[in-house]
Amino acid sequence: MKCPNCEGNDDRVVDSRPSEDGSSIRRRRECLVCGSRFTTYERVESVPLMVIKKDGSRQPFDRQKLLIGIMKSCEKRPVTTQQIEQLIDQVERAAGNALKREITTSEIGELVLKQLRKIDEVAYIRFASVYRAFGDINSFFKEISSLLQNDSIDGSSGGGDEDFLSRTWEE
Repeated sequence: MKCPNCEGNDDRVVDSRPSEDGSSIRRRRECLVCGSRFTTYERVESVPLMVIKKDGSRQPFDRQKLLIGIMKSCEKRPVTTQQIEQLIDQVERAAGNALKREITTSEIGELVLKQLRKIDEVAYIRFASVYRAFGDINSFFKEISSLLQNDSIDGSSGGGDEDFLSRTWEE
């Protein structure tokens, strides 16, 4: 394995353990050239999942691209890297469980939103604002109202927030 620090090819495995869901092996490695430590993940290679973009073009699913987008929406929020990794794992599993080798960007976006909403509502709104391309403040407000309404239905909101937001919006 090539060291990300010095690019040397000589390393040893210090620790190896399965991920929580058992879909990969996490290995801590130490470079024998420069002594730095780094983490690698070993996964079963499978037929690549193809993403159908809005313009109709197709490209292989890029976990890193999704990770960057989610991390931007979770910036300065109390969301751990482990939670983000688990979210992406869930999205990949859901896409793979659909028994099809192609998925649209809108399907991926909805899967992310569904999971992100459970983790952090601010990150959810941030991701939704880019994914759903809010054109104006009204579409942004509708999304927040929907979030508040669903929270009060689920019983997870303290209540009253929606009334406050509506009064503020109308003023």
